[in-house]
Amino acid sequence: MGIDLSSIWAVIIFFGVFMYVVMDGFDLGIGMLYPFVPDRHERDVMMNTVAPVWDGNETWLVLGGAALFAAFPRAYAIVLSALYLPLIFMLLGLIFRGIAFEFRFKALDHERHVWDKAFIGGSLTAAFFQGVALGAYVHGIPLVSTPSGPQFSGGAFEWLAPFPLMCGVGVMAAYTLLGCTWLIYRTEGALQQRMLKTARPLALLLVLAIVAVSIWTPLADADVAARWFTWPGMLWFAPVPILVLAGVALLLRSLAGKTPHHGPFLASLGLIFLGYTGLAISIWPNIVPPTLSIWAAASSESSQGFTLVGTLFILPFTLMYSAFSYYVFRGKVKLGEGYH
Repeated sequence: MGIDLSSIWAVIIFFGVFMYVVMDGFDLGIGMLYPFVPDRHERDVMMNTVAPVWDGNETWLVLGGAALFAAFPRAYAIVLSALYLPLIFMLLGLIFRGIAFEFRFKALDHERHVWDKAFIGGSLTAAFFQGVALGAYVHGIPLVSTPSGPQFSGGAFEWLAPFPLMCGVGVMAAYTLLGCTWLIYRTEGALQQRMLKTARPLALLLVLAIVAVSIWTPLADADVAARWFTWPGMLWFAPVPILVLAGVALLLRSLAGKTPHHGPFLASLGLIFLGYTGLAISIWPNIVPPTLSIWAAASSESSQGFTLVGTLFILPFTLMYSAFSYYVFRGKVKLGEGYH
């Protein structure tokens, strides 16, 4: 029995994109929290919690895109054709955020507010359009059969629909909660207390977003509904909503503790993972929902095998680099400290 290279590549892409969501999500969340923290020195602390690691986090986005291109070139062409505009807006947001990150520390006092606004705007734009792209992808990309294979059949604004826009707001809520709980973990004093108060409404907003997506997705797609709500699928997938409820309870309990540390952040990561896994279960085994499977969109086995060797060689080094960076710059960040 041969090795299913397409399934291995699907897992690698799933892993790479999830790592990006986790590691760059709280970066973007910190930018979206800036309007609620007007004090300059506290903003410095917020930025310094991610200053040593933020640029390395985006490596995982490159990995996910490169893996899609290498293993599923037809899906890559379709997805980029369908989501060209939201992805461009997302990249513009990341560019503005990156520039603001570097220039803010070097700006004169009377100019700093300009880069703060660029940091906020870039974070909002990137997070929102990541959610829009995700929502449009999960909702389904219209395809048409051609002699050369399936092609995207929609227009430039196919993504401009209620479900993708709602997903954009949901991803903003998820990232802001990640950023908030990250700051609870990495800061102390008044800033930490402010984040503790902010985390509870953000957790509620995220739960509402998860519930809305969980109801909307099966109502819009009969195949997803059949997968989740018919026997024996219900038996296998029932733990997901149960674990979501347990994760919410754990998050609220950790926020109510006397000395919250890493607990709220880990609970938030668990909720993000469960939501992300639920979406993956809903579309599997399609690489382009609702009809193009990973096997139909795959490149040749020789191409997949060749690129897999290089990927499996590089992946451990990327993981070790990320782990080492976070280990070195662990601990609380205080007023007056800086890594930049």
